[in-house]
This record gives sequence, C-alpha cells and structure tokens, in this order.
Amino acid sequence: MSNESNPFGGMGSQYATNVQFGTAPAAPVAELIKDTTTAAFSADVIQESRKQPVLVDFWAPWCGPCKQLTPVIERVVQAAGGRVKLVKMNIDDHPAIAGQLGIQSIPAVIAFKNGQPVDGFMGAVPESQIRDFIDKIAGKDGGQPQIAEALAAAAEAREAGDLQTAVQIYDAVLEQVPDNIDAIAALADILFEAGDVEGANEVLARAPDDKKSAAALVSVRTKMALAEEAAALGDSAELERRLALDPGDHQARFDLAMIQNAKGQRTEAADNLLAIVKADRTWNDDGARAQLLKLFEAWGFTDEVTLSTRRKLSSLLFS
Repeated sequence: MSNESNPFGGMGSQYATNVQFGTAPAAPVAELIKDTTTAAFSADVIQESRKQPVLVDFWAPWCGPCKQLTPVIERVVQAAGGRVKLVKMNIDDHPAIAGQLGIQSIPAVIAFKNGQPVDGFMGAVPESQIRDFIDKIAGKDGGQPQIAEALAAAAEAREAGDLQTAVQIYDAVLEQVPDNIDAIAALADILFEAGDVEGANEVLARAPDDKKSAAALVSVRTKMALAEEAAALGDSAELERRLALDPGDHQARFDLAMIQNAKGQRTEAADNLLAIVKADRTWNDDGARAQLLKLFEAWGFTDEVTLSTRRKLSSLLFS
C-alpha cells in the first residue's frame, strides 16, 4: 500500500524487522535460491532474514561433498514452498564471511533469522535431516502460530486505540501472507474508519477471488455500503424533529437508524429498526427487519449488539 493511500504511513516493513513470522508467500524458484557475494551478503542474507529464514550454503568448486549437498538442499528448499530461502556463497571467491563465522570445514550451512545466525550443520547430510532442519528453523506449520499471535497483538492494539501499531502489524502479516483474510479485513476496516475509502477498497481488492465472499470481508463491504447510504440521508436533527411530530413516520425512523449506525450508535440504530418491526412488520416489504439483517452482517455475528438485537427480534417475530 502506498503512503498516499494509507493515513498511517504504511509502516509494516518497520514492524517486520522486529517480528519473525516464520513463513512467507510461495515464491518462484529463482527467488528462493541465489548466489551471493561479500558485498551483497548484507542485503541477501542479513536483511532478507528479517522477513523469513535464510540458509547460507558455504561451498567451493573443489569440494566433493558440496557437489553432493547442493542438489539435495536445493530440492528441499524448493519443496518448502517459500518458508526459507537458500543463498550460496563460494568461499574461494568470497572467503571473508566464512572466516568471520569461524567456518573451517565445508560444506557448511548456516541459518539466519532476524539478521543473526541461529543454527547450522556441516557435511553432505541426508535429505531427511535437511527437511528436519528446515522444519526446526521455519516451523512445520508454515508459521501459523506466529501469524495468529501477530493478529491477536494487532487486535489488542486496535482495541486500545493504538491504530498506528495495529496497521504496522497487519501490513507486516500481509507481507508474509498476502491472502490472509483476517488481516485484509481488519486493515481495510481501520482505513475506512479513518476516512480513507479508496485505501480500504484497495486493501479489499487484494483478497483472492475464491475468498472474496469470506464473512470478514463481506462485513467490511456491507459496513462501507451502509455508510454510503447514510451519507445521503441528510441531517439527523431534522429526522428527530419529524419523529417528535409523528412517531409513526417509519421512513424518518429508518433513515435515522442508518445515520446512527454510521456514527457508531449501534444500539440506538437497532432500537429504531425494532420499533418499526413492532409497529408495522409489513412496512416497506418488511424493510426494517431486512435492514437489521444487513446490520448484523456488518457488525459481525458475535457482536454484542448483534446478539442482543437478535434476541429482541426473535421475541417480536415469534411472540
């Protein structure tokens, strides 16, 4: 997301330098495996490992075991589907880094996470051992616990009013898992609440086609549509004046409910729609009840007001 469309400055990359999710979107083989140099080591390994684990294979052309290890480790890294990257360094051409790390025998594979070497092995080990090593470094589950923890932290920050931190975390999650529906929905909702409708729509558009009907996304889109409708309804004071003169003015009560919802006054909006249902179920082809169902969708089915209003609506319909 560009800074222009994000009122919070798009600082996900800053957060990503402090949190290791242990997963990454699947990438083409050319992006998963590469050769590096002393000059490029910082970018290829140190910086890249802040996004996901990077394995560095130290080798030399004259090393027989290196030739045995290379095709095996490349195959396992490819099969890992982007959980790790492999960077190869020829120590004959670039001996400095291996010397700094104290490597005295090759092949040697060192894993980097968050800019630091964290583990490694030496020799042409079996394929199963390499798979176990990658599972240990990156996690067998592709880092889902870390993602869940990050989403929980973002939700907590948002609830506390720290929207900047919440946006940072959601951006960082989406760097690692671009199709994470929870992060897409929450980030779009924050942007919409901040008045950035264009930015919210851009984020919603990131969802893959087969996930666009996910409940979390539908909730945000419904909320945005309802707010757009409310914006065209005029002044709430005028609607309240009409109701004071005629409590049976259902259209005024309906429009007022839409404005109240747009202002975050959920209980008041629900009560006004319930009042219409109670007074005249047939009004506008059962329009008040239908609108309540839309609000439930926008608020979420576990929302407190949704739950309490559902109970009240059921009492009205089945009493």
